[in-house]
Amino acid sequence: RRTDVLWELRRQLMATEEEDSLSYPPLNVTTGNDTCILYYARNFSLKANNSVFIDLTNVTFVTQNVDISSSECSDINTTLSLKYTKPVSGISSLEIRFSMTNKFYGGSARNWSTLDSVEIVQDGEKFAKFNVSVISAPAEYSFHCQLVGTSNLYPARLIPSNNEAKNWDVFISRLQIQGFNIENNQFSYASDCTGFFTPGIWMGLVSSIVLLWILAYGIHMIMQLTTNSRFDDPKGPALSVPQTE
Repeated sequence: RRTDVLWELRRQLMATEEEDSLSYPPLNVTTGNDTCILYYARNFSLKANNSVFIDLTNVTFVTQNVDISSSECSDINTTLSLKYTKPVSGISSLEIRFSMTNKFYGGSARNWSTLDSVEIVQDGEKFAKFNVSVISAPAEYSFHCQLVGTSNLYPARLIPSNNEAKNWDVFISRLQIQGFNIENNQFSYASDCTGFFTPGIWMGLVSSIVLLWILAYGIHMIMQLTTNSRFDDPKGPALSVPQTE
């Protein structure tokens, strides 16, 4: 192959990856000159009553037509408040709150930041609250997850905690969030929601154990085989074995 063609193709691939990863910056909340919350998602959308689809990606990250003035920051509790005015027809206002805490855990002898709940307030009246599973990271890290939402298939789930929350579906792809210990206005090292033992790894381990058990059983059976202690001589009289033997 021609080296110039390969180099041109490689440059195109690298440009595509760079454009894909740097399409828009994360949303940041500042206190004075310091950034206290960073939030990023490739896709941030909701569905109300299984019919009204609300895509908040562009207004949150591209045009940043979102009110974050009600966000609160501290060393212990942090709340990211996103307020939208008329995001879709039929909804005059929508507020989404991400509540995070920073606690010390004696078992690991370190502080951990945890996303405790996600709240949705529609038109200042309808209040939906979701408990969050598996979204935590060391306090010095950010948190990243490929899929976060209300579906049972997502690695990190938003679990409805009241009746109003059952009317909402939340979908967030490539979530990255950090509410504590932000340095240089950039995300810290990301702790991913995918554990070391993924379903694929467990399937491989179980299959390997089954195959090893079959192999060990076969070797054991082969070792139990014994050769005859007597052999029939075709030139001599026939060998007779008493029934007692």
